[in-house]
Amino acid sequence: MFNSAYATGGAPCAVKTVESITDLRMDHYLEVDFTGFQKLIDALGGVEVTTSKEMDDPDSHLRLEAGTHRLDGEQALGLVRTRHAVGDGSDLGRIQLQQAFLKALLRQVEDIGVFTSPKKLYDLADTATKAVTADSGLGSVNSLMSFAAGLKNITATHLDMITMPVRYDPADPNRVLIEQTKARQVWNALKNDRPIPETATAGTATGEAKGVVTPEGRGDP
Repeated sequence: MFNSAYATGGAPCAVKTVESITDLRMDHYLEVDFTGFQKLIDALGGVEVTTSKEMDDPDSHLRLEAGTHRLDGEQALGLVRTRHAVGDGSDLGRIQLQQAFLKALLRQVEDIGVFTSPKKLYDLADTATKAVTADSGLGSVNSLMSFAAGLKNITATHLDMITMPVRYDPADPNRVLIEQTKARQVWNALKNDRPIPETATAGTATGEAKGVVTPEGRGDP
């Protein structure tokens, strides 16, 4: 659905699709390609993660032994792209890896003091404007700096990740269908700034990669 929307009308169409499904306004978007992603990770000095098992996926050029690694941009790209290194090869498993990596990325930003150093914040924003495509509200260094500064009190420890509640399509196990009632619980909680109830995700389809990657060996993300 989202891939089709993006292929049809780019990021603005994908944003409208999200808004249509969730009834939530998307204020901004950032779009990053493979090259831009690698540049951002390298600009941060890499990102440390711990893998609980070996990961080997020639398709995404990823090979990691079990243990702690500082991933450069190329390795990080392989991690967030892989579907076959762990689990059942589903996109749901890849989403779990991506969520774990985002937590590790935020922890790296905290650890090197990006939010507390105006120079580091400026340098990262300057790199980002060359590496990502943003909507008009985030298209300058100053606007990105202002946006990033608003995130300084959000730490990886307090960041909860959730995937839209879905179930496998009985007609095609490679596709998923939205669990509409449960999804509405998620959207309503977000709209009203309330905790997402556990019933919203209970019994929904999940991947098999949870806990395989954690930020610097600090436990289950």
